[in-house]
Amino acid sequence: MRFAIALPQLSGDDGFDPELFQAYVRRAEDLGFDSAWAMEQVLGTWSRLGTWPQLGAAETMSYAAACTWRLRLGCAVFVSTLHNPVHLAKSLATLDQLSRGRIEIGVAAGGSRRPFAAFGVDPERYLARFAEGVALMKALWTQDRVTFEGEFWQLEDAAMEPKPFTKPYSPLWFGASSPSAVRRAVRMGDGFFGAGSTPTATFAEQVQVAREALAAAGRPADSFRTAKRIYIAVDDDAARARERVNAALERVYGQRVPSIEAAAIAGTPADCAREARRVAEAGAELILFTALFDQREQMERIAAEIIGEV
Repeated sequence: MRFAIALPQLSGDDGFDPELFQAYVRRAEDLGFDSAWAMEQVLGTWSRLGTWPQLGAAETMSYAAACTWRLRLGCAVFVSTLHNPVHLAKSLATLDQLSRGRIEIGVAAGGSRRPFAAFGVDPERYLARFAEGVALMKALWTQDRVTFEGEFWQLEDAAMEPKPFTKPYSPLWFGASSPSAVRRAVRMGDGFFGAGSTPTATFAEQVQVAREALAAAGRPADSFRTAKRIYIAVDDDAARARERVNAALERVYGQRVPSIEAAAIAGTPADCAREARRVAEAGAELILFTALFDQREQMERIAAEIIGEV
């Protein structure tokens, strides 16, 4: 069982504080968290209710890597459909080299509601583009010379150096929700990451789909990992915790969504530990705790009062 914490990414034009960021990630390392994770949102504010400015995922991971020695760094997830896979492969291989193999990679197709036109992507072919892009990144990470004849990208005898520090490449997680996406994760990846908006009971069903797909493919169960993001608010006043996390979720998603509110964990330390245990029992081997406010204070409470009880 591994435990992770979300990286602090929210920052206005003049709001980033390097010293506070450094202190946060170094404290996460000292507290024994296995990893710290970014998320990606290139365009938009996430919400009709106000701004939600977010630093870039790869850049935030890079800065965190420079501030720490042991902490692993990941992104859950890059919407890799919207990236040029050659550039993304180079960026992630470089980051893996700079961190000496401390990178975890999350990718996802992103769903049909993305602003595809802003990225020059055909919305009718985004799933094919996603799969081809992942295949091309793997080729660039593992082959000395790459000849690739795809629908979207073509390379002839191309080389990308240096390769990732981690061989053959960093762990590749797939953001997955629907059964077809979970099965795709089993076919193409090293694990799947359940969303913070997914209730625990639904996550348990996704884990079962993954196990069935592994068995059907004749793939060992221990070759594929499962993880889940948990939105969390710890407070001695359970009602206040629920009120604060619901308000934060409304700001993130732009509206009240009862199923997402129900998926979040909020309450006293005992309440939060009980619900986090349910996520572990559902099949999560990595839990990514994500506080949407007071991140430093919440991280301290998670480490002191929650992890030991899960």
